[in-house]
Amino acid sequence: MKRVLILLLLVASTGVIKAQDVNLAKYKSLFTLNFIRYIGWPETTKEGDFVIGVLKSSGIADQLAEQVKGKKVGYQTIVIKEFKNVDEITSCSIIYVGESINYSKYSATISQKLNNKNSLIITEDYNAISSGSMINFVIVDNKLKFEVSSSNASKNGLKFSNSLLALTNAIRV
Repeated sequence: MKRVLILLLLVASTGVIKAQDVNLAKYKSLFTLNFIRYIGWPETTKEGDFVIGVLKSSGIADQLAEQVKGKKVGYQTIVIKEFKNVDEITSCSIIYVGESINYSKYSATISQKLNNKNSLIITEDYNAISSGSMINFVIVDNKLKFEVSSSNASKNGLKFSNSLLALTNAIRV
């Protein structure tokens, strides 16, 4: 009887954890889509599809795909591409690097794969800003926040609006 109770508790807690993961992915994807309007994109990026690449985070890719149905950025159709590894990356307007990737280790390769073409890099990795990430999701006091680096963005030809930097969840780095 005791084993059954322990098993039931484990199954119930796993469900709660998965629900929390889904909610966290939902919020991260909503933030990611909202970041688009707070960024000064160069004119050269306003042609073709607006591609959001997601590396090793199927939960985020699924949420983004659901949230972008029928939406555009200006005249550009939003397209979600999911990459299983760094070698698969192609040119993107935004690359979202999941937490299972050590961004610091792969930052040079990711930049090279993006052809250094005005791509916004969003990560979930401790200390990723110091390796070139522009926005890095972090949990602070059980709240979802994001670190922002205007200098990293400007190195890539992007400009963050003051409105983005003033958001209560933003941590300037």
